[in-house]
Amino acid sequence: MTTVPSPTADTRWRCTLCGNLTRFDVTRSSKVVEYVHLDLAGEPKVEEREVLSETIESVRCRWCNAVDKIELVDRPGADS
Repeated sequence: MTTVPSPTADTRWRCTLCGNLTRFDVTRSSKVVEYVHLDLAGEPKVEEREVLSETIESVRCRWCNAVDKIELVDRPGADS
């Protein structure tokens, strides 16, 4: 499985086919620990969540439907 790099404070995603910078469907796997509080009726509410690990598996462009054609580019004004 190929992972996709996450955007940082200085970078963002861009579709290499259509140039989209704003709309993506992201598939990710996460391993988390959650503190779940159940009220007296049994309704759960997550009150704390700690992400132990997270992997972005694929990114699909919402404009052109391209799968895994995403690159990281500099954000405007980023000090690179």
